[in-house]
Amino acid sequence: MTDGVVAADAAGLRRAAELLRQESVCAFPTETVYGLGAHAFSAKAVAEVYRLKRRPSWNPLIVHVASTPDARALAHEWPEAARLLAARFWPGPLSLVVERAHHLPANGGPATVAIRVPAHPVALALLRECGLPLAAPSANRSESISPTTAEHVIRSLPDVPLVLDGGPCRFGIESTVVDVTVSPPRLLRPGALSLRAIREVVGALQLPGEDGPAAEVRSPGLAHRHYAPRARLHLVDDPAVLAARAEDADPGTLGILTHRSTAPQGAHVELLSADPLEYAADLYAALHRLDDAGVATILAQAPPAGDDWLAVRDRLTRASAR
Repeated sequence: MTDGVVAADAAGLRRAAELLRQESVCAFPTETVYGLGAHAFSAKAVAEVYRLKRRPSWNPLIVHVASTPDARALAHEWPEAARLLAARFWPGPLSLVVERAHHLPANGGPATVAIRVPAHPVALALLRECGLPLAAPSANRSESISPTTAEHVIRSLPDVPLVLDGGPCRFGIESTVVDVTVSPPRLLRPGALSLRAIREVVGALQLPGEDGPAAEVRSPGLAHRHYAPRARLHLVDDPAVLAARAEDADPGTLGILTHRSTAPQGAHVELLSADPLEYAADLYAALHRLDDAGVATILAQAPPAGDDWLAVRDRLTRASAR
């Protein structure tokens, strides 16, 4: 193991839990991406998360807990939509925004809190070992590609005190965030859990922009530029345009990200699945591989329209923003 990376066994969990109880931080795997964990209601610990990530202070954090009763203890109210969604999808890749319990320190943040119960066994074991609610944004520098392996964490955050290695993340993309303080519930961030699955439980779901701009930022992942590789990424809608632009580029400095088997030859090609869930699971890893190859430009074929591809389109759109 690399310095700072330890096996997620009993000894590793004890070391990580001790760091967290001392108001330090550690990285750990979830089923979505690796998170940078800290005691969610320690101003000192949370400040270290923001410092290491170089994260803007307005960007909120998601609190991870071990069970639904633990989540309800952090909420002033637990709406019916929260009850139904938690019963169906927790543990899992869904974060719920609820009104913050009045006894919790606000630390200048919003009146709401985003909460989820992760499904990864290492994450759940760590939450139980330390006995704390953990803020855990993705364990990478702000705006850069989220990590789906322990190695990705170390590359982006070499100063993190400890990384629990739980292998590659299953979903490879962040949780879906739904605000249940409004009716019907509002989607704040598309993610690993599909809109179709959520609608099957709560019926109507407001989409971003349908009710005008929010008065406060209630979810992470809403920055104009986010999830970005070092290489400059361009979204290309037309496969013919993709091929033409590839012909004009220096193959040694060009990366292609596509789900079509007719990718241009000579470039560094990442051919991902045409299934949206499988594509999402490998998206960040593919971007890391293209950065590792030293490409200067990535041409990414735009994903199809529709709800099934909404999360992938969101990530690529933000990664290509300037």
